[in-house]
Amino acid sequence: MQDTLTVVLAGGMGSRLSPLTDDRAKPAVPFGGKYRIIDFTLTNCLHSGLRRILVLTQYKSHSLQKHLRDAWSIFNPELGEYITVVPPQMRKGGKWYEGTADAIYHNLWLLSRSGAKYVVVLSGDHIYRMDYAPMLEEHKANNAELTIACMEVAKEEAKEFGVMAIDNQQRIVSFVEKPSNPPAMPNDPDRSLASMGVYIFNISTLTQALIEDAENHDSSHDFGKDIIPKLIDRESVYAYQFGNDKGRVAKDCYWRDVGTIDSFYDANMDLLEPVPPLNLYQSDWPVRTYEVQFPPARTVSSDTGNEGIFINSIIANGVINSGASVQRSVISTNVRINDGATIVDSILFDGVRVGKGCQLANCIIDKHVVIPANTQIGINKGEDAKRFHISEKGVVVVPESYQFD
Repeated sequence: MQDTLTVVLAGGMGSRLSPLTDDRAKPAVPFGGKYRIIDFTLTNCLHSGLRRILVLTQYKSHSLQKHLRDAWSIFNPELGEYITVVPPQMRKGGKWYEGTADAIYHNLWLLSRSGAKYVVVLSGDHIYRMDYAPMLEEHKANNAELTIACMEVAKEEAKEFGVMAIDNQQRIVSFVEKPSNPPAMPNDPDRSLASMGVYIFNISTLTQALIEDAENHDSSHDFGKDIIPKLIDRESVYAYQFGNDKGRVAKDCYWRDVGTIDSFYDANMDLLEPVPPLNLYQSDWPVRTYEVQFPPARTVSSDTGNEGIFINSIIANGVINSGASVQRSVISTNVRINDGATIVDSILFDGVRVGKGCQLANCIIDKHVVIPANTQIGINKGEDAKRFHISEKGVVVVPESYQFD
């Protein structure tokens, strides 16, 4: 699609996902045992034929840039394909990005030199599968200036989204960001149409809107709060229903904003369902990532005769379980779990070492943490609260490279 440029917004602080984002950008947070969050958006681009991609980075971007180099240096510039990391260029008065719209405004010079007619704007921190090609086709067929991907959500849940109302031609007639009383769908008073943060603009419309917004000093320079409501009043803006019967992942309705510890934890646990709502095993839609070439995972009988067992868990390469019990957990690469340890309902990132007799429950252990023998995490929340972050739903998070006393 040489007439289309894709812009992935990957510069947010992700403060609600702290401490997992204390030293990395939110899109670079590990997910599902072997992936990074941004892999899902970029995989969607790859399979949708969108291969001219700008990734706008900002906060704590080293880990993200390294991952993009290692996992996504796959496009051929001789064919007009590329994925380019774009940190703040300070071209507009020396400021950092001050909102989603401002991030693209700072890089209008890249849009103008791309020769594209359409711009696909995506977030780099959502977990979902989507074929963008049918949405682009519908955008063109409608002669739309802007098309917004949307999904049905419970009305109470819609308070966290941009919510739209549409007419019978799928044209958006109103849009409000994070309303306290979301407008309901005409045929269902308990549900609303929520924006997914997936936009397709005509490049001329986007450029003009961003220039006007930059001149408004009262604007927060955000697509949902500032750009979209104004465009609806004067341009043809359409909704595209996610999970319809179009495209190669038709009727796939799973989408998650993993912006908090609890939502991140729940999305990982979704992968352990008997029939996962997000299918990682679809042969014609593999999720691409980078993974060090570790040997296969294995279980080992310990010296005391305990058998290493995994029950309903995801186990990445390089994992060795020596006489421990692991249940309903996501275990990333190169993890070592020693004799007599029990791990339940937990997520372990790369390189974690679990000592003998440890008990871990309902927790997230970040990279390269060495847990001493007989340590309990997630068992006594009062003790955990003295040294670790605990989420609203009680998930205990041990930060990267934490040093135990």
